[in-house]
Amino acid sequence: MTAYRAAIFDLDGVIADTARLHLAAWQQLAEEEGFRLPADADERLKGVDRMASLEIVLEGTSRQYREDEKLALADRKNQRYQQLVTQLTPEDLLPGAAELLEQLADWQIPMALASASKNARAVIDGLGIAHRFDYIADAARVKYPKPDPEIFTLAARGLGVEPALCVGIEDAAAGVTAIKRAGMYAVGIGDSRVLEEADLCVPTLADFRPESCFRRRI
Repeated sequence: MTAYRAAIFDLDGVIADTARLHLAAWQQLAEEEGFRLPADADERLKGVDRMASLEIVLEGTSRQYREDEKLALADRKNQRYQQLVTQLTPEDLLPGAAELLEQLADWQIPMALASASKNARAVIDGLGIAHRFDYIADAARVKYPKPDPEIFTLAARGLGVEPALCVGIEDAAAGVTAIKRAGMYAVGIGDSRVLEEADLCVPTLADFRPESCFRRRI
């Protein structure tokens, strides 16, 4: 078995349920604009960057928005999301997240974030886990969103580890595809039927056994 040398985490839906905050902010925007979100928005918005998310949200209306209007809508949503993020505390970490991050840190496994959110730093500050990460790759640092592998290859480069020696951990199908395209081992968090490209799929981080991928560094 390959002893992988680094872990690269998605944030929303893996470490914390910030996906619910994104959804709440999009729902508020839709209500203000007088329409409803698409029925499958909850799943489709996972792991998708802001402007791509907006295009999904706007499927709920027949109105045509100009590009400048779309930018304004995305900004309004982000302002609301930033307000919600200020309410985050370590209690909002998902099951197993704190324990896994602590164990990998104890094993001296470098860790990075690969998040579609431009607010990743604010989120991990609120969660009290910023000190666990050696590098943060977010949407502000990349040109192409997931499923493009750019954000994961950037994270590996930031850690100084070859992609083939990295484990990427994701809850969204687009993110798992990005991990595989980056040449990494993919751990899916959630439904294996949705995350069928993952090399390993577990329901939550609490179910992931790090010894299946990593070894303590001496």
